[in-house]
Amino acid sequence: HAKLALVTRKENTQSTNYTYLGTGNFHEGTATVYSDLGLFTTDTQLTDEVSRVFNHLENIKAPIPPFNHLLIGQFNLRKGLHKLIDREIKNVKAGKKGLIILKLNSLQDPEMIKRLYDASNAGVKIKLIIRGICSIIPKVKNFSDNIQIISIVDRFLEHARIYYFYNNGKQAIYLSSADWMTRNLSRRIEAAFPIYDSTIHKEIRDFLRIQLKDNVKARIIDGKKDSNYKTGGGDMKIRAQIETYYYLKRKSDIPIIST
Repeated sequence: HAKLALVTRKENTQSTNYTYLGTGNFHEGTATVYSDLGLFTTDTQLTDEVSRVFNHLENIKAPIPPFNHLLIGQFNLRKGLHKLIDREIKNVKAGKKGLIILKLNSLQDPEMIKRLYDASNAGVKIKLIIRGICSIIPKVKNFSDNIQIISIVDRFLEHARIYYFYNNGKQAIYLSSADWMTRNLSRRIEAAFPIYDSTIHKEIRDFLRIQLKDNVKARIIDGKKDSNYKTGGGDMKIRAQIETYYYLKRKSDIPIIST
């Protein structure tokens, strides 16, 4: 289920690996209606580990040594997510800020849900954008007070998976093919990959900020199962998909000044 591509290109006398890591498929039937994110890079920290994923798929041998950058299903994905959540809990207990933002299609895995409840009870602020299945109950007194959830259903199907962890100001962001469901975290080969480039890092933070401000298509998920539309935020209507379009258009319209 991992969305990975790897191309080795001979350049002069040396070979360079190019890799694409994404949250969704290249599929002509869904390309016009699905919204996904992908990274195309020659960063050897990532290309070397993607190569090892393909070696595993071909040879069925467990990758050795362990992955240091990618979180890969059946190997270190679940354990890596535990560490990221536990780090936020540790920071809060030390009197620091703790924040987790997750954008997923579905959240169903009991173990991960318990981890999020534990984080909430420790004082970590948790903001969830869950389009589909959601088995966590927010805003229960003395249980999930620090969890808030919205769902956005609009013209394009929200399909990207984004994991954000505040990490004491050193904000960690992963994009992934994996929802937080038992089948994804325990049975499938999935890939979550870190964003190291500062420009892309900021773009993804901006995408999340826009979605969390949506007051047109966002619905509030609560224990009552009312799924009422989110309102408020002043007189300005913010429809995340439209705002994201104009955000990207403004960036593309910036003139390139050569020197």
